[in-house]
Amino acid sequence: MILFTGFEPFGGAEENPSRLASQEAARLSAAAGRPAVHVELPCTFAGSRAALAAAIEAYRPELILCAGLAEGRERISLERVALNLMDARIPDNAGAQPVDEPVEPGAPLALPARMPVKRIKAALEAAGVPTELSLSAGSYVCNTVLYAALRLAPEGVPVGFVHVPLAEQMPVATQARALALIAATVLEDPEELRVPGGAEY
Repeated sequence: MILFTGFEPFGGAEENPSRLASQEAARLSAAAGRPAVHVELPCTFAGSRAALAAAIEAYRPELILCAGLAEGRERISLERVALNLMDARIPDNAGAQPVDEPVEPGAPLALPARMPVKRIKAALEAAGVPTELSLSAGSYVCNTVLYAALRLAPEGVPVGFVHVPLAEQMPVATQARALALIAATVLEDPEELRVPGGAEY
């Protein structure tokens, strides 16, 4: 079972493309013979972790792919590192605005995503999807979800996070196709490519 997650709208927006894209990616994956489920996460630090933990417990996924919105970006961003840090530029949907607080006290400062991001980037580019590597998932709820997923998922279960653009920058259908292709790529070959892949962020 593949677990796709996306977020509810936040910051006053009416919609969040990560929710729509991950929901459609689950449908595409299931149609291709890969059982999948979509779970919508609240855009809150505490609620997102609780909902994610419940989903992992309920579905016991073989792969976890979370998605969130990154306004201002025009490409699919493959996140490489989760930080044990919550530093919110704006309050979450519950009004919480942590400043320089750990996601999990006493846990490691940073954790690498458990996905072959360079192999995924090559697959997406071959499919015509604009893609980039991103060093960090930031310090808002998206990063918290990636960090929590890496701590909650059993060892050996691939875990990754993707930032998607606004729908005006990239159609939701393209985003969904990209998420489904990411999952398929990881399940078919989880080994990373040994090629340069540094990025500015």
